Amino acid sequence: MMEPRAAELEQRIRAVLGPFGFEVHPFQVGWYNALLPPAFQLPLPGPTLAFVVLSTPAMFDQALKPFLQSAHMQPLKDPVDQCVAYHFTNLQKSLAEQEVHIITDYDMHPNRRPKILAQTAAHVAGAAYYYQRQDVESDPWGDKKIAGVCIHPRYGGWFAIRGVVLLPGVEVPDLPRLPPVDCVPTQEGRIALLESFNFHWRDWTYRDAVVPEERYSEEQKAYFSTPPAQRLRLLELLKDTPDLLKSLGAQPSETLDPSWGEGRAAPRRVFATVPQGT
Repeated sequence: MMEPRAAELEQRIRAVLGPFGFEVHPFQVGWYNALLPPAFQLPLPGPTLAFVVLSTPAMFDQALKPFLQSAHMQPLKDPVDQCVAYHFTNLQKSLAEQEVHIITDYDMHPNRRPKILAQTAAHVAGAAYYYQRQDVESDPWGDKKIAGVCIHPRYGGWFAIRGVVLLPGVEVPDLPRLPPVDCVPTQEGRIALLESFNFHWRDWTYRDAVVPEERYSEEQKAYFSTPPAQRLRLLELLKDTPDLLKSLGAQPSETLDPSWGEGRAAPRRVFATVPQGT
């Protein structure tokens, strides 16, 4: 069991983010650091409490649409990133007495190295299983680079990892470690998943590696299928015509790559090693 202060903080974080379609899962910084080389480790004591934050399919309706209807969105910025940042800022305000560091999935160091390996964080927190090439005993890909992908036990691939909340000074040495659910246990299933994600991600099928409880709506699929430069215009129309996206269909754009965030234009792919059995 966590000490009372840590349990209280977890409850408060869930209360702030949960109603807007976000999931939060606790982990110790040391669990994350143990899987990575020093350049990628977080500079905090191992028992420090942290949370990985996921967006579920509900986030589009519960957070993004209300955000667009507000006066908070700034021009020429990514609406989803701004929406997530807005809720993270509200979280920090709600924990004003506590030091809170937030790293988003897109934060980079000046050398373009990511500040957090989000899929590794999701794995160690037990939020989603990070399937990688090393999880396949004998693969068919030769010298090709194969990116890994997280699969959620309830949503399959219909979710996104939005960032990590760090609470310096709050240590939880007795935090129970919950392993991620291995929802693609067979070798054939893992090969099919990695094959689909790396070579056929535009058809969305990798997201159905397990039967999800909920998928993205047609509106949401159309939004993430639209090239980034056109999304602001699409959402401006959405504000006036809520049913517009439903009429557009959802043909994933070739300009997008889901290996970096949710349909971002991809400047990089990150390969992080997660040892077997974690």
